[in-house]
Amino acid sequence: MPLDGIKVFQWINELAHPETREAALLELSKKRETVTDLAPMLWHSFGTIAALLQEIINIYPSINPATLTAHQSNRVCNALALLQCVASHPDTRTVFLQAQIPLFLYPFLQTTSKTRPFEYLRLTSLGVIGALVKTDEQEVITFLLTTEIIPLCLRIMEFGSELSKTVATFILQKILLDESGLSHICQTYERFSHVAIILGKMVIQLAKEPSARLLKHVVRCYLRLSDNPRAREALRQCLPDQLRDATFSVCLQDDKSTKHWLQLLIKNLELAAVQPTDPRQMGMSPLTSQLHRLDLLAFCFPFPLRDFDQN
Repeated sequence: MPLDGIKVFQWINELAHPETREAALLELSKKRETVTDLAPMLWHSFGTIAALLQEIINIYPSINPATLTAHQSNRVCNALALLQCVASHPDTRTVFLQAQIPLFLYPFLQTTSKTRPFEYLRLTSLGVIGALVKTDEQEVITFLLTTEIIPLCLRIMEFGSELSKTVATFILQKILLDESGLSHICQTYERFSHVAIILGKMVIQLAKEPSARLLKHVVRCYLRLSDNPRAREALRQCLPDQLRDATFSVCLQDDKSTKHWLQLLIKNLELAAVQPTDPRQMGMSPLTSQLHRLDLLAFCFPFPLRDFDQN
């Protein structure tokens, strides 16, 4: 066996021992993209996944109150990087979901501190979920829809850093691209309005601080929502004005795919046929106007209002 292979097995064995675990986490996290079968090795080796989960659980007391240090964050993020490796591999993804390991990461996604250790922790946790949805497998979406991942992503989309917002929006986009995900979000007015309000806030913020990378995912979410008849009817009224005019023309001048998606969105909504602006909205801020229009459109979703995360 090559020397590198021997070292990988040695580091995996060292994960079982608290005194050698930190160094082994660091070395294995560096090798996660170069060792082809690292995920099965991690999953099937005795006590390894338990050791990684212990690293995660050990950080919980540092979340509330928010006392997480950079050293703690780096260490647990190395453990999360190995879990992302397991989540990405086709031979371990299903058992990873069956063990409900993503749920151990949700407390990290609920944090609100904007310090670098917490931001790094949220971003790495999002990376694990992003690795799951990137596979476009039905079992992933089915699992996520039974959890609170959508409201967690929406919170990060509203308050996170640009990079965290981008990954969270990508996850929402992947959920929407699945038929069951689109149906779930558009099942009730409350679910749809929650998503639409956050997307609208993001558009308004992007108009002030443009990011082509983030805007791409926002537009793609809107376009997918327009595939649902009730959501399409609502979006005709509540789509932010910044997506109708030339606000993002400079930002998207080199992004042909996003420009195409935006044009397709506008075509789907047939914005030219929309009724004149409600005079009661005159003088309102863009966000207030959007909320008002959403409030008028509850009839598009003839279902009882329920909490976002209920079935």
